[in-house]
Amino acid sequence: MAASSWKHSVRISTEGDGHVQEDTCGYAAGTAWVIDGASVLLPQLGLPGPSDPAWYARNLDLLLTDAAVAAGPASGECSAPEVLAEALTRMDQLAGTVAGEERIRFPSAALCLAQLTGDGVEILALADCHAVVELEDGSSVHVTHEPADIRIGIEHSADPVRERELRVLDRELRNTPGRLWVARREAEAAYQARTVRLGPARRVVLASDGAWRAVELGLVDGPDGFLAAAGSAVAAQELLLALRTLQAELGENADDATLLTLERICP
Repeated sequence: MAASSWKHSVRISTEGDGHVQEDTCGYAAGTAWVIDGASVLLPQLGLPGPSDPAWYARNLDLLLTDAAVAAGPASGECSAPEVLAEALTRMDQLAGTVAGEERIRFPSAALCLAQLTGDGVEILALADCHAVVELEDGSSVHVTHEPADIRIGIEHSADPVRERELRVLDRELRNTPGRLWVARREAEAAYQARTVRLGPARRVVLASDGAWRAVELGLVDGPDGFLAAAGSAVAAQELLLALRTLQAELGENADDATLLTLERICP
């Protein structure tokens, strides 16, 4: 089967209330991704960027581009975990030059990645980024991993001090057995992700959790509604504007919101 690659039809990213963009997205050859830099809880390392998560997202974006180009157009020879593992191996090398052996305080990110294969598409999700895939038969599939803070427990929400302590502990234990795995500097994270292999796709929408908040707040009707809203740049922009308006009315802290809609190019 001849190789195919991606093109994007919609690419939108907006800052949240933190006023530092810590999301990014991109695509190259047969690979596409959305990266959501994890909010700061631990002391920052002072990496050369507006924040450590922003530095991480931008550099992982560059490393994924290199790994995707090396993997080439879809051939079925390189899986989504292999592409991410290669990028994270290079991130570990870069981390050694800027942070030495530090791992716990090294920035991290949630991520969703789509990798074209010889006969379809493979979706990889780490933490709370999302993908909605429209298959050739018209059906859709929603893929995500798990909410970033689900292991903390909502029973502590009435005690802000205790909740923060638990969030910090959860962050310190990430990328260890039995805990949440995220993109950081450990290549093993690529094989701890949720990976779903699907057939041929018409469209794929990748989104950070800030954009997916539109589904959770009922602005669109589930994954299918999100897929429809992400079908054009105007509709997607209107959705994110409605999201920001509603969040302001609710007094909700707005997260960075990013979505990337892709179509397969067949030679």
